[in-house]
Amino acid sequence: MKVAIYSRGLDDEQKKPLIMLLEALLVHQIELLIYKPLLEFYNLPQHLLQNAAVFTCSNDLTTEIDCFISLGGDGTILDSVTLIKDKKIPILGINFGRLGFLASISRDELNTAVDAIVNRSFEIDKRSLLHIDTSIQLFADAPFALNEFAIHKRDTSPMIKIHTYLNGEFLNTFWADGIIVATPTGSTGYSLSCNGPIVFPESNSFVITPVAPHNLTVRPIVVPDSDIISFEIEARADQFICGLDARREVVNKEVLIAVKKEAFCAHLVKLNDKGFLSTLRSKLAWGLDRRNK
Repeated sequence: MKVAIYSRGLDDEQKKPLIMLLEALLVHQIELLIYKPLLEFYNLPQHLLQNAAVFTCSNDLTTEIDCFISLGGDGTILDSVTLIKDKKIPILGINFGRLGFLASISRDELNTAVDAIVNRSFEIDKRSLLHIDTSIQLFADAPFALNEFAIHKRDTSPMIKIHTYLNGEFLNTFWADGIIVATPTGSTGYSLSCNGPIVFPESNSFVITPVAPHNLTVRPIVVPDSDIISFEIEARADQFICGLDARREVVNKEVLIAVKKEAFCAHLVKLNDKGFLSTLRSKLAWGLDRRNK
């Protein structure tokens, strides 16, 4: 069995849980592939690295990897998706961050997680991604996102006009600070903060949510993920911001953008007792009412 371990930035307090994870994997003689900057950050005991090699980029990852362990928060999960691309490697998120909506396994459950990997007693939760096509190249070799695509005005510039189309048919012109196209997974993220609805992960849909719209009649809308959503930007400023999950690029307003469903999915590891509804209640306090005892 081969397991990759990734983190984009830990601190000294998290060295002990990392060592505990490596010890648990060593017991089962699992072959390790560890993110190189992670090894450089810590001075780890050498006996824990006897079955370990390093990786630095997506090209170092192969379909022979049985599980990709992401150490951090939800942002680390998003990084993991861009590294894995279309290789269908299951991602197990261990929460070393704060909310941990996607990385829902706590550091106290390290041994349980390792046992689940070894015994393959976990489920694969396939999450749809969105893909962007633009008139210029954006986001290098990873033009896809697990959570959302966003258009946003720059800094203190005036609001922008976002002409929006579904399969070439005019939908609406949003006068707003920006607009979000969220996947079902992303419906509990930025879109939710802008009053977008919660959508179940298995829903075949996108959520279009305006950011601070200057119109009382404009509301978020749910559309089929088989639709192609395209945008034209009209603004006083020459540039606006494109966001793809945690990545950002500044582009000229003449750039044309289209969003569609990506051809492949992200594969997230779900332990048997970690369902979507229980995560909603525990992480977002959904339905919390002191009368419900």
